[in-house]
Amino acid sequence: MAPIPNIPQKVTSVTIGPRAEGSEIIETEIKVAPGQTAPGDVELDTSGRWVAWVPTEPTRPLDLSDGREFLEDGWRGAGAKLVRRIGKVVDGHPVRAKKHIVQVNLPAEFTPDNVRSLVIGLIVGNHSFVTTNKRKPARVRNVHVVLPEGYEFSGFETSDYVDAVQQGTALGKATCLSRDLANAPANVKSPEWLANQAKQAVAGLDGVKVRLRDAGWLEDKGFGGILAVGRGSSRPPMLIELVWDPQKIDKPRRRRTVVLVGKGVTFDTGGISVKPAAGMDTMRTDMTGGASVIAAFRALAEQQVPRKIVALIPTAENMIDGKSYRPGDVVEHYGGLTSEVTNTDAEGRMILADAISYGAKKYKPTAVVTIATLTGAAKLALGTRTGAVFSDNWGAGVKLARRGATVGENWWPMPMQEYLEDNVTSKIADVRQTPKGPGATTAAMFLRRFTRDLPLIHLDIAGPGRAESTYDEVTPVGTGFGARTLVQWLLH
Repeated sequence: MAPIPNIPQKVTSVTIGPRAEGSEIIETEIKVAPGQTAPGDVELDTSGRWVAWVPTEPTRPLDLSDGREFLEDGWRGAGAKLVRRIGKVVDGHPVRAKKHIVQVNLPAEFTPDNVRSLVIGLIVGNHSFVTTNKRKPARVRNVHVVLPEGYEFSGFETSDYVDAVQQGTALGKATCLSRDLANAPANVKSPEWLANQAKQAVAGLDGVKVRLRDAGWLEDKGFGGILAVGRGSSRPPMLIELVWDPQKIDKPRRRRTVVLVGKGVTFDTGGISVKPAAGMDTMRTDMTGGASVIAAFRALAEQQVPRKIVALIPTAENMIDGKSYRPGDVVEHYGGLTSEVTNTDAEGRMILADAISYGAKKYKPTAVVTIATLTGAAKLALGTRTGAVFSDNWGAGVKLARRGATVGENWWPMPMQEYLEDNVTSKIADVRQTPKGPGATTAAMFLRRFTRDLPLIHLDIAGPGRAESTYDEVTPVGTGFGARTLVQWLLH
C-alpha cells in the first residue's frame, strides 16, 4: 500500500493578539500597493521583514454583485505566497520548524473579512499531499497575526478579529480535508476506503450519526444507478450517509433540513465509453464533490449549525470489465424511475440520481444540493476557476454564489431552460442519461427529475475542482473547491 499521509493532515496553527516575543520569530508584513495590482513576489525589505502585497482596490468581479466583499482583494493570495516563501526559509534553518513563529504585521487599515481571507490563504496555501517515504520539506507550523499597538485602549473590537481567525481556520481546514481525500491515489482509494475516511472524519462529534451502506444493502433497496456504475470494479460500491441533528444534543433546529449529495467516483476510466489516456491519472479526483461534502459536513457539525444536515456520498469505481454497464442499457434507479444509458462516461449523474431520490424521500428536506465534477461542458463555458450553479430558484443560486465569493470561490448562476425538457425524456425509458443540448444544463435537468419535486441546487465543479498549476491559495491537483462555499452558505 502506498505510504500516504495521515488524513486529515495537520494544518498551520494561526493565532491573533499582541506582539509575540521570542528568539525564533520570523517577522513578516502585509503591505498595500496602490491600484488594482500588487507585486507578485514576497520580498525581504531593509528591516529584515518578509513582505507580501495586497492591492488597494479589488482586482476582479466574482459574481453578480458590485459590493467590495464580493471581489477578490488579494488577501488569500498574499497569505498563501507568504507561507510558501517562509516555508523555504524554515526548511533551510538549523532550528526545527515547530519552534518558529511566523509573525504577520498588518497594514494600518484592515477588516475582519481581510483577516479571514488571510488565514484561509495561510492554511490552504501551506497544504500539500505527497506520497513518499522520504523526509518531507519542513513547513510553517505556527503563525501569529499582530493586533495594532494600543488596540486595547482604542475601542478596537478584538472579538471580531478573533472570530475571523476562527472562521478562516475552520474554512481552511475544510478545504484541506477535501484536498486530502481527493488527492489520495486511486490504488488506495476504494469506495470502502472513502467510506471509512468519512466515518473517521466525524468520529467523536456529538449529534452525528454515520451509516455506511454496502452493495448488499444497495441491491436490496434498488439503487440501480450506483450498482450499475460499480459493477465493472472488483471493489464494490457503497453509499455514505452522514446525519447531523442539533436536537440530538438538546439544541433547537432553527432552520429546515438540507440534503447535500456529493459525487464519489473514486476512479473514472469512462467505462466502456473509455476516456483518452491523457489526463486519466487525474480521475482519482473525480470524487472532489463527495470530498467537499464530507469536509463541509464535518465543519458544520463542529460548529453545531442549527439545522439538520444530511450528507449522502454515493461512491463507486467506473471500471472496464465484462460486467460493466453498457450504452443501450436501461437502469432502474431508487424510487422506480428508469434511465436510458447512452454514455458510460456520464456515470456521475447515474449515482447521484439514486442518492437524490433516496434523500428526498427519506428526509423531505427544504432543498437538495448536489456537487460534482460532472460535465466538461461546464468547464468549457466557465473555465477552470468558476463553478456553475443551477437552481430552480434564481435568487437561491445567486445567494449561494455570493456566499461562495466571500470566501474566495467563484460561481456563476446558469439557467435550466424549459424548452430542453423534452430532450431529457427518453423514448425507451423515463429519462435519457445524456440528453441533447447544452451538456451542463441538461445534466442538471436530468438530476432534477429525481428530486420528487423538491427544490434542487446543482453545483458543477468540473472546472475548478482540479488545478494544473499553483495560483493564489490553490495547488494541483484536487482543489477542495466547494467545501468553503457549503460551510459559508449554511452557517449564515
